[in-house]
Amino acid sequence: MKTKILIIEDNNDIRESTAEILELTGYEVEEASNGKLGVELAQQYKPDLILCDIMMPELDGYGVLYLLNKNPETATIPFIFLTAKAERVDFRKGMEMGADDYLTKPFDDIELLNAIESRLGKKEKQQAFYSKALQGIEQLAATSANGMTELTTLIASRKIRQVKKKQILYYDGDQPQGLYLVLDGGIKTIKLAEDGRELMTGLFKADDYLGVAALLLDENFSETAEATEDSSVCLLPKDSILNLINRFPDVGNQFIKILSNNVREKEEQLMELAYHSVRKRLAQTLVRLSKQSADPSQFKASREELASMAGIATETVSRTLTDFKDEGLIEKKGSTIQVLDIHRLIKMKN
Repeated sequence: MKTKILIIEDNNDIRESTAEILELTGYEVEEASNGKLGVELAQQYKPDLILCDIMMPELDGYGVLYLLNKNPETATIPFIFLTAKAERVDFRKGMEMGADDYLTKPFDDIELLNAIESRLGKKEKQQAFYSKALQGIEQLAATSANGMTELTTLIASRKIRQVKKKQILYYDGDQPQGLYLVLDGGIKTIKLAEDGRELMTGLFKADDYLGVAALLLDENFSETAEATEDSSVCLLPKDSILNLINRFPDVGNQFIKILSNNVREKEEQLMELAYHSVRKRLAQTLVRLSKQSADPSQFKASREELASMAGIATETVSRTLTDFKDEGLIEKKGSTIQVLDIHRLIKMKN
């Protein structure tokens, strides 16, 4: 059976030429000349992937994506925007709404086919990602009230988004659309000082939530979130999460615990910045990364990331890491740090 692709584009030349390329490659193609027709065709044909222009009359690309996300039968279809605009606000809005990728017009045949093949390949991995990411949550749901069960159901119904390394999930000051759940990879949160220096305020791995404080306080994000590696996340809509919190005390308690842990970690980080020596701060940073890593014996972190977390200069990080290596505390190859003596790092004197 051929893979079905729906093209939603009001420019006849672009739509027809794109369809011709895809048909020659072996795809089955459906075409829509406007957003309203595109939504109807998506619901009728259930394509394997959708290419959609942003700027269209009647119903723009954002409206198309919004309507498709409301329908469980079309919400998980990989969605690629076709856009002549490359402004940051468009990328942020599309990411928050659930877009999987962008192609900036004009694009060539290779760019088009690579984007499609990449998204279709990642769609096949979705079930594996969910199975892995939901194991811990399902175990919790089995021993909790109905609220955690409904939270698990909500997560399973959401589309997985692939986030490339250094891609921004949201910026300081953005209005939250919901909570982000990390399924695979790593996301860091950062604050920028007035002089441009970066301070890493959090590091999130699989099964961690981002944006809990902003959601519960009903405030804008106070940090910027950036992928530290190629990652998989899903966005849980704000209204859905608040509804679960209001209906089920066990869900509310779970997020209160997450928020409390985040506050405690930031308090510890502030104490380290205020009172600890450079060696002690870097040692504590390595200990923290070790505890957060899937493999506590080693993890990846660049000098810049370590400097950001410890609040010290990159050059100081390099010198101190060399000292730690000479003292037999760590081994370092590139950005990979192997912890040789975690107990001595924990007990590092100030």
